[in-house]
Amino acid sequence: MAKGIYVSATTPGSGKSLIALGLADTLHRHADRIGFFKPVVNGHDAASDPMVAVMKARFDLDDDRCRGGLTFAEVRGLLAEGKREEIDSRCVEIFAEMARHCDVVIVEGTDLTGQDAAVEFDLNARLANNLAVPVVAVVGARGRTVAEAADAVAVARKELLAERCTLLAIMVNRADPEQLDAIAAAVRPGASGRPVYVLPELDDIARPTTGEVASALGLGQVAGLPDLERDVRSIKVAAMSVANFLHELDDGALVIVPGDRADVQVACLASSFSPEFPVPSALILTGGLAPDANIYSLLAQAPFPVFAASDDTYVTAKRVSEVRSEIWSGHRRKVASALGLWSRRVDEAELVERLHLPRPERMTPLRFLHELIERARSQRRHIVLPEGKDVRILRAAEILHRRDVCELTVLGREADVREAASTQGIDLSGINIVDPATSELRQEFAQKYAQLRAHKGVDLAKALEVMQDESYFGTMMVQLGVVDGMVSGAAHTTAHTIRPALEFVKTRDGVKIVSSVFLMLMPDRVLVYGDCAVNPEPNVEQLADIAVASAETAAQFGVEPRIAMLSYSTGGSGAGDAVDAVRQATELVRQRRPDLAVEGPIQYDAAVDAAIAESKMPGSSVAGQATVFIFPDLNTGNNTYKAVQQSSGAVAVGPVLQGLRKPVNDLSRGCTVEDIVNTVAITAIQAQSVEAQSVEPASVEPASVEPATSEAKA
Repeated sequence: MAKGIYVSATTPGSGKSLIALGLADTLHRHADRIGFFKPVVNGHDAASDPMVAVMKARFDLDDDRCRGGLTFAEVRGLLAEGKREEIDSRCVEIFAEMARHCDVVIVEGTDLTGQDAAVEFDLNARLANNLAVPVVAVVGARGRTVAEAADAVAVARKELLAERCTLLAIMVNRADPEQLDAIAAAVRPGASGRPVYVLPELDDIARPTTGEVASALGLGQVAGLPDLERDVRSIKVAAMSVANFLHELDDGALVIVPGDRADVQVACLASSFSPEFPVPSALILTGGLAPDANIYSLLAQAPFPVFAASDDTYVTAKRVSEVRSEIWSGHRRKVASALGLWSRRVDEAELVERLHLPRPERMTPLRFLHELIERARSQRRHIVLPEGKDVRILRAAEILHRRDVCELTVLGREADVREAASTQGIDLSGINIVDPATSELRQEFAQKYAQLRAHKGVDLAKALEVMQDESYFGTMMVQLGVVDGMVSGAAHTTAHTIRPALEFVKTRDGVKIVSSVFLMLMPDRVLVYGDCAVNPEPNVEQLADIAVASAETAAQFGVEPRIAMLSYSTGGSGAGDAVDAVRQATELVRQRRPDLAVEGPIQYDAAVDAAIAESKMPGSSVAGQATVFIFPDLNTGNNTYKAVQQSSGAVAVGPVLQGLRKPVNDLSRGCTVEDIVNTVAITAIQAQSVEAQSVEPASVEPASVEPATSEAKA
């Protein structure tokens, strides 16, 4: 039988869905198969509950592991007929079915927001007992004083124990951020002595989005950008002259304006195109009044959505003010904020220890990516993103900041960066923005660059010019320890990204070549492929270098390195220059690192399939169970990783650059926001393991890798 956890609200408006989401994120990294069950759902259909949908999408859960139970209407009907046992029986039956497919199931109770809150509390307690699962009680502290919040914890503990529930944990949510320590100090400990976690109200979560407002009011979009994820930071009713109104307008304001006030509508549009003025989150045109056709043509260019409402301005404003944001809306920025808050306020190791979960047996792609974020967050590092004009970079930076993964610096002219962000509704609060052209660091960086490249005829004047380039400036930030790593390449070639690193960061001691790997996330394990992005035709020594570096990268990310030096023949069955080169490289690896398990030459099928390995290379410690695959050339490696990615559905994370003294990583120009987030997390993890080196490394000139760089990342 799977373990279960019942997340139960003990007060209305507790925000328990945030707790359920945080638990799921934690447990997903500590159990092979998690599930989510909501016994009583809102709406008319148990299968379409929004929180069920969010959990399915977020954690890649199928219908067997993520389900709703009964609707509220069904529950009320059964309660009215005195059939409580039937509610319990049906929920227990569903839970039992799910348990066959899960190691741990998170059960989310009802909200206690209806008129029958006492009945719902009793229902949740009874279901927890009948499902035989412990309870995580969520106490809402919004609007409560410190003493009232502490009393609410005591009452929740007393009532749940009176219902004979097993209490796993109590969490206080939506507290005043200035009262967190006071509430934690005032809460009386229970018999277990375990901590009561206190989480603050978070504006990033509480603010509704334009899409949530439109959905709640039933609004239709009539013009503008169809961006329904923009946060509504304030509500402004346009009931004054344009000059006075613009004085009151601020970024992210939802502007409610009569449909015939063309002056205000055009002023909002003009404001959004000026870097000195704020950008609204949306316009709502009220009163059922349509603007002139020419005004519609202008509003069509708005970088925010424009909605139409039939109600008058007063009614519309009142209805907008009543819209609540919910985690189950599924907006990735809200989810990122929720998970960042969870990680800052909850000791996950302590919480997991209470459950005594079995160790996961396999590594899924989703778990690996979640663990990347957690490892990066465990020792926060500072990463620079040079491409501040790329909207994908800015969206990724916002998500990384909300999830509290690392400290970030974005490079670019500040007015341009902020204009790009505000136009897209991106919040860059808490993220450093540095303009290389005007930064006080430029002079220092130029002096250092001139010193390092004097042998190439670089003087201070040339160096000052070079340091206006974001890639060079960002790389020098890494070199001099201002930041810990750099991620670039969304808008630049690989050559432009890594040339500065090759010029003055250079390779680690004992490493003669910069190479790359892709982390190939298979359904049940992680494999490492190298080199698939940088070196076209490595020689014997370079191939050995790539193998050792790839093994070290594998170990860095939790993959036990067993190296397969790939060729078109296995063992001594083949001959020829290409096979001989792989054989010699394999021997070099054994000489340099006798502690590494390595086999070569070996064919791919013998490296991965135990039955074929037994036939072609019996007794090998690598054949049939290889985890690190070293391809003989870029043509083979690049084609193979893409073929595996496309034909098997594997997730390819990378390229991850290796061999440099400090972490610099390259992005594909077709990268997604998620790719950027993952690469920044990888770079932060690499930075965690970088040790200061006092010996000046050997020089490596960029010409050695340039021929392949533009093609391999496309």
